[in-house]
Amino acid sequence: MGNDLLTSLNFAASGMETQAMRLRHVSENIANADTPGYHRKVMSFDEAMDTGLVTPGPVRLDHSELQTIYDPGHPLADATGHYQGSNVDLVIEIADAREAQRSYEANLRMFDQTRQMTQSLFDLLRR
Repeated sequence: MGNDLLTSLNFAASGMETQAMRLRHVSENIANADTPGYHRKVMSFDEAMDTGLVTPGPVRLDHSELQTIYDPGHPLADATGHYQGSNVDLVIEIADAREAQRSYEANLRMFDQTRQMTQSLFDLLRR
C-alpha cells in the first residue's frame, strides 16, 4: 500500500512539474507576442516507459507563417512599409494557459488526496 501511495505522489508531482513548465512557455509566448520575428514555443509531453511518469518533451518553435504588419514608421519596415511580426495568437495562448492551469490543479488535488490518505494510514498505524 505504501508503494502505491508513493507512486501516486510521484505521478501527481510529475504532472504538476510538466504543467508548470508548459505555463512558463505560454508566458514567454504572451510576453513576446509583439516581438518582431518571434516564433511561439510549443512543448510536447512524453511518458517515461519504465515508470509511466509524465515528462516534458522537447520544446520546439512553431514555424507557421509570421504575421505581416503594415507600419511604414517601424524601424524594421521594408520599402513597402511591412515587417514580420510574431506568430503568437493570444487566444490560443490563453486557452493553453487555462488548460495547463486546470491540469495542474487536478494533479495538485490528487497529490493532496494522496497525502491525506497517507496521513490517515499513519494515524491508524499509531493506534
